Amino acid sequence: MEREKFSSRLGFILISAGCAIGLGNVWRFPYIVGKYGGAAFVLIYLLFLVVLGLPIVVMEFSVGRASRKSAALSFDVLEPKGSKWHLGKGIAIAGNYILMMFYTTVGGWMILYFFKMIKGDFTGMSAEAVAGEFGGMLANPGLMMVFMVITVLICFGVCALGLQKGVERITKAMMLCLLCLMVVLAVHSVLLEGGSEGLKFYLMPDFGKMVETGIGEAVFAALGQSFFTLSIGIGALAIFGSYIGKEQRLTGEAVNVTVLDTLVAFMAGLIIFPACSAYNIEPQAGPSLIFITLPNVFNHMVGGRLWGTLFFMFMSFAAFSTVIAVFQNIISFATDLTGCTIKKAVLVNIVLITILSIPCVLGFNLWSGFMPLGPESTVLDLEDFVLSNNLLPIGSMVYLVFCTSRYGWGFKNFLAEANEGKGLKFPAWARIYVSYILPLIVLLIFIQGYWSKFAG
Repeated sequence: MEREKFSSRLGFILISAGCAIGLGNVWRFPYIVGKYGGAAFVLIYLLFLVVLGLPIVVMEFSVGRASRKSAALSFDVLEPKGSKWHLGKGIAIAGNYILMMFYTTVGGWMILYFFKMIKGDFTGMSAEAVAGEFGGMLANPGLMMVFMVITVLICFGVCALGLQKGVERITKAMMLCLLCLMVVLAVHSVLLEGGSEGLKFYLMPDFGKMVETGIGEAVFAALGQSFFTLSIGIGALAIFGSYIGKEQRLTGEAVNVTVLDTLVAFMAGLIIFPACSAYNIEPQAGPSLIFITLPNVFNHMVGGRLWGTLFFMFMSFAAFSTVIAVFQNIISFATDLTGCTIKKAVLVNIVLITILSIPCVLGFNLWSGFMPLGPESTVLDLEDFVLSNNLLPIGSMVYLVFCTSRYGWGFKNFLAEANEGKGLKFPAWARIYVSYILPLIVLLIFIQGYWSKFAG
């Protein structure tokens, strides 16, 4: 059966960007930008994004387009006879499933809070009561299970419609709405009375603050964020390369995806910092920012119920864009490996993903005594650690070495695939960098991830 293709280049760019754009863009990026010196940190981050993340994105796209397969079979198609590169599929398959084991739960939180905002549940609440609402949700496994299942059913329902009629058409509309919502929210936040201090904090370079927190720590934070923001290394982007034609060179497409991902992360800061400054509320990292800090901000704001509803609509779209993209990859694993129909792959994986997502839900309540990474840690923290600190860097290393080594696909084959079509070329002179220096940087990130987790 001939492989489906995207109906438009815009569809490919928006869906690939949707896979990269995730909740970390909103609840992690703005916070670490503020922590490490505002615009000074952004400049370092952008540098690392270009020299570190971009080449691996191009490699994933190239492997996908050359093989016309998902990561389940792409190495089998391209590897030299007798080699074992196909074993790398295990990292990709595990990475996509583990990501969905906790992402579906968090996506469910976004839908629930969207409805809470519409109903006005937070209106008139004190800061303590808002925090109590979040704690009450985490303590209620039944409620979280319902919204986790809703997320699974909606997103697999989109995938069941097919690539063009489902994934492409719906994700394009969702991503365009997401970008429009961000512009509206950012403009409103920037114009708030008293928001200028937050804007200054976010956009004015403060090298003194970077020195204060530690330049080395800031550099590693920028390095890590640039690497993990694109979800590279588990074939989540390679699958979309397998659906794209040969008309465009892949470096330009990778640049487009990276720019969109960065734009969303940057605009999240424009929404959050001026609003927090206007109402003297300290921004925090992680879920507390989204589910405690920002509902408090909206409570103080004129028309806050409307703005809060729009914000959680945007957050739901951000979550869904990633879930749909990864579900499409998971479905492709099944169809490539077994030859089954898309509908059968969808039905089996609805059951499988739902079961696999249960530990994350229970980790906040019935299994809260299980603290795998130390005090206050949960099942979600463990799943995120396995993915972010292990499978993403290891998988990225596999793609790097496969695309540059003469024992793998080889740099010549990679370069020919990446540069087929028109647009921005991947430079041949970068061979030394991507073959030797970049793998060392990825290894350093891998080691630093463990060091910061267990020795920091």
